[in-house]
Amino acid sequence: MKNGFHILPASRACRNFLACKCVAALCLAAAAGAAPAGQRHPPPAPALEHREFDAMLEAAFQPPATGKNRTFIVHFTLPGAIAPHKVNWTLGLYRADGSLLRQWRGRHVLQGGSGQAVVHWHAPPALSAGIYQLRLQAGNILQHRPVAVGKPLPLLPASAALDGAGMAAPARIDGLGFDIVYGNLHSQTNHSDGGGDPASCRGAQAPRSGAFGPDDAYRFAQQHGLQFLLVSEHNHMYDASDGSDPHADPLAARQLYRLGIASAEQYSTGHPGFVAMYGLEWGVISGGGHLNILNSPALLGWERSANGEPFADVVTPKNNYAALYAVMKEQGWLGQFNHPGARQFPIDGVPLAFSEDGGAAMALCEVMNSNAFSKRLDEGETRHSFYEEACDKLLEAGYRLAFSSNQDNHCANWGAAYSNRTGILLPAAAAPTAEALLDAIRARHVFATMDKQSAIALTANGTMMGARIDNSGPLTLQVHYTSSTGRGIAALDIMEGVPGRHGEVKPVRGVNGMQHSFTPQPGAHFYYARLTQDDGKQLWSAPVWVNQR
Repeated sequence: MKNGFHILPASRACRNFLACKCVAALCLAAAAGAAPAGQRHPPPAPALEHREFDAMLEAAFQPPATGKNRTFIVHFTLPGAIAPHKVNWTLGLYRADGSLLRQWRGRHVLQGGSGQAVVHWHAPPALSAGIYQLRLQAGNILQHRPVAVGKPLPLLPASAALDGAGMAAPARIDGLGFDIVYGNLHSQTNHSDGGGDPASCRGAQAPRSGAFGPDDAYRFAQQHGLQFLLVSEHNHMYDASDGSDPHADPLAARQLYRLGIASAEQYSTGHPGFVAMYGLEWGVISGGGHLNILNSPALLGWERSANGEPFADVVTPKNNYAALYAVMKEQGWLGQFNHPGARQFPIDGVPLAFSEDGGAAMALCEVMNSNAFSKRLDEGETRHSFYEEACDKLLEAGYRLAFSSNQDNHCANWGAAYSNRTGILLPAAAAPTAEALLDAIRARHVFATMDKQSAIALTANGTMMGARIDNSGPLTLQVHYTSSTGRGIAALDIMEGVPGRHGEVKPVRGVNGMQHSFTPQPGAHFYYARLTQDDGKQLWSAPVWVNQR
């Protein structure tokens, strides 16, 4: 017995991981999907399931040292594409008040699954100095990125000469009573399509073919300064296929998942101070979306062998997020929306839809990632993806989500592609363990940062971010920020939304410092802080949820 499940011995085939304690909806799904008696020939394998179009925006925050000519590059990828793929794109440059300054449009044809569009812009001499925003739309992808024009007046200037080499990450934020640990909650190894040798890695690997596995990932991440790493393998690749291989061995697939769980536990035990975690990335892009389940001891999936035996411990219908959320809630499993798109995670045909079960299970939303197929080892990756707009829609739908920032590493460079991290706040002097991290995630004591040497938190009337509070009268929001390299603050927004409204998240007006007091309108609200450093790197606090009486 483990976590409420009856785990069958490895030598026994298991049609459902829950065995004697079957969840009714899943048992029905398993029975409905079984192969008919006497069937000898499996149906044709479906198309590849891991083809994910992405668009990334490369744009230096600061203008060039000489002149005002700027170059913006839009990178397109569609792994596994053979035929040319056409994509329409629009890039807009917006002022701080949201008005459009300049717009570019184009149509690009991807050859061999990748391509780029280059935009040149010369800033008009009379254009005011300040922080502007680039907004990209390419297919279903939306990306936002700040850029500086001229020398904008800093909200808070740098406090010292800046040289990040060898500087340690902040261990805490003064006065809050929490310690900070930094890591990555999204990565792959050779248990699915990751673990590619950086010397030859060109993207996702063929499933189960990579050179490096979970132990290699934990060791690399720890040596690179991370304090935790979640290996999150694609749930539908345990049959060593990017589609479905009905001739693969279901028992071997389930055993591999349990081997991953054991590997993480053993590594953590042998390396105090580092937390190795093993979970799964559930779902496909077409008609669905990827999400991580952070703490499941079971392999979840929908694929079956030729004789109808599930590859997974728990049968979950493909693209059925309502059913998945129900199982996650019942079992106490925590989820993270991975690189969310505007048309993903549907329920009854409605994308980014809320359910009470999902609200209980989903705790994190990736707000920014570095390039998933980067092979860089120097944290110098220039291609980034931003998902704040989709995360905002999920928050407005009613989810209680903190922001994370991960690397989705497919090459063997776990945490080394860029300087972004997920920061987790633990009670002061608490030992970092998997359970301690999960408890902090449940409390939404999490922030996202593009700079591993900076940290952010938000309090509301002194209450830590992640909380739900009732309030009467004035509300004081305090942004707490620290940088071990003394970075200055170029811009700070406190964003406001209304859970369940399905509207637009907007900046609170009148914010001009680290503390802002005002009286909200009666009703439910959420607030989070988005800070832009003087080098253009951004940080996001978790929200605080306020019921204003």
